[in-house]
Amino acid sequence: MATAMDKLEKYLLAMDKVDEADSRLLRQVAYDRLQEAIRHADLEPGDPLSETRISKALGISRTPVREALQQLAQEGLVQIIPGRAITVAAPSIQEVLEVVHVRELLEPELIRLAAEALPSEAREILKSCIQEMESAARTGDRAGWSKADSIFHETLSNFCPNRLLGQLVFQARNRVHSTAIDEQTTDTRIVECTAEHKQVVEAIINHDPETAERLMREHIQQLRHSMFKRLVRY
Repeated sequence: MATAMDKLEKYLLAMDKVDEADSRLLRQVAYDRLQEAIRHADLEPGDPLSETRISKALGISRTPVREALQQLAQEGLVQIIPGRAITVAAPSIQEVLEVVHVRELLEPELIRLAAEALPSEAREILKSCIQEMESAARTGDRAGWSKADSIFHETLSNFCPNRLLGQLVFQARNRVHSTAIDEQTTDTRIVECTAEHKQVVEAIINHDPETAERLMREHIQQLRHSMFKRLVRY
């Protein structure tokens, strides 16, 4: 059975080789790739990570990998216990609910701005994400659905006219992404969530900021409700 590091290593090795001509610092390259891999390599909260194996998979030294992991720890994606272990972050129930609360405060405003000023390029990406999510929902491809959902929200954050707001929403969502997905991904909830996303996109395309804002607020409220039901069940 594949370990967490086996899956992470496989994901990293499937990426293009690090380009020595890349103008970015190796720390940033490592950060970008690790962030994507941790979120999409089917890892679980608390899974152990190996700095050495990550370094080998990326083909770079351990120093930029260590710096990238430290940044990811600050953002809540990994947990570093000095001298002992590095693991995928395992946020508490309280931390998850706090993030959902922050999202409920900030994301409706982000969506309102998107409906007013999102460029055509971003609108096309959102429509493509909806198609991917609908396909994944039909086939039960949770990993595919999660990745399309991530691109959907990242696009909204990246193209937000208020860059600080976009960054704050992205960072908040990033802190508990895998936990939130785990809490809502019953087959029924995936279908419902996809439909909610589609309604938001339609409001954005129709340049209807008030409706888009309301729909996003309702979407996050549904997320919180589904998470709460599952927590109570356990």
